[in-house]
Amino acid sequence: MTAIVWHQTGSRVYESGLDRAVLYVDNNYGVPWNGLVSVSEKSDIKVEPLYFNATKFNDLVTLGDYSGSISAYTYPDEFLECEGIIQDQNGVYLTDQPIKRFHLCYRTLIGEDSNDYTSGYKLHILYNLTATPADKVRKTLSLNSEPDQFSWDVTSIPEIIEGHRPSSHLIIDSRKTDPWLLLDIEDILYGSVDREPSLPSMKSLTTFIRKWDRLIIVDNGDGTWTAFSAREGIINEISETEYTIESDDIVYINGTTYTISSSDKNEEDL
Repeated sequence: MTAIVWHQTGSRVYESGLDRAVLYVDNNYGVPWNGLVSVSEKSDIKVEPLYFNATKFNDLVTLGDYSGSISAYTYPDEFLECEGIIQDQNGVYLTDQPIKRFHLCYRTLIGEDSNDYTSGYKLHILYNLTATPADKVRKTLSLNSEPDQFSWDVTSIPEIIEGHRPSSHLIIDSRKTDPWLLLDIEDILYGSVDREPSLPSMKSLTTFIRKWDRLIIVDNGDGTWTAFSAREGIINEISETEYTIESDDIVYINGTTYTISSSDKNEEDL
């Protein structure tokens, strides 16, 4: 048995900051939201005490759905339709039009007592949001003028996730996620040289993550190669000189010859 030890170095973890916000509207490609200031999450969990013979015997907990608020100094043009503003002619906009739902992705930073926001981060992915804009107040310029700050209350429509209650908020912790998987996820969300930034449905993304078991093969350039996989069961050591690899990308040529390559990333699930 081990006794509890308090205040060990690296045990005091905190979160602060927000960056890398991306807006997704309809099925269009993601665009950066550079002016995002804050995202607030509201808890609408309700607890109702239950009594019998004047004695409390239980709490009836009613779970809610994601809601919150967003504030920003500016926002992408793609967000205008989420406020009910459409462009009728070039540079001419009409307000009070039907609003569109949107999705949002952003990061929060993680620090420890031994560093400054370098321990990792959490990816927050919000699905099916509807924004209600707060009142806008326009003021004349003065010596103490500051940029206008916009804000919206947001509600969400949760998506069905196999084996769990429907949700609209997905959190991915970089400290606990396989780094190659995290790289693949960020290539999807942020785009890469091979693809545009996009956001799959929550069901598609969670299925991709659950089935992800990517095997990485590196050609060392000297006639040897190295295999990597952080998923258990892919590479299995038998002895100091022997191991097995479980992969769909191994093609046997004869009894002693085969080809092996980095595995696909089950992108069909996206």
